Amino acid sequence: MKDQQEQINIELDETIAEGIYSNLAIINHSASEFVLDFVNIMPGLPKAKVKSRIVLTPQHAKRLLKAIGENIHRFELAHGEIKETDNAPIPLNFGPPGQA
Repeated sequence: MKDQQEQINIELDETIAEGIYSNLAIINHSASEFVLDFVNIMPGLPKAKVKSRIVLTPQHAKRLLKAIGENIHRFELAHGEIKETDNAPIPLNFGPPGQA
C-alpha cells in the first residue's frame, strides 16, 4: 500500500550516542549550504576548538529550525520558560560572516 510510509532503520553508534558538549554554535552559509560549527569554550582558556561540524542544505536547515522551535515549545509547556542568561558576550571573530 502506498498509504504506509517507508520506515528507515537508523543505527546509533555507542561513541556517537555519548554526544559532544557544546556551549557555542557558529552558523555560516553559502548559496547552497549551511554550516553549523559546535564549539566548547572553557573559561580561562584562550583557545577553543570546533568539536563537531554539520553541513546542511538550506531546506534541511529550515526543517531543523522548525523542529527545534517545536521542541522548545513543548519543553517550555512541560517545564516553564527557558530563561536566557546575561553571560558576557563571546567575541565571534571566526571568519567572514555568512560564508561557508
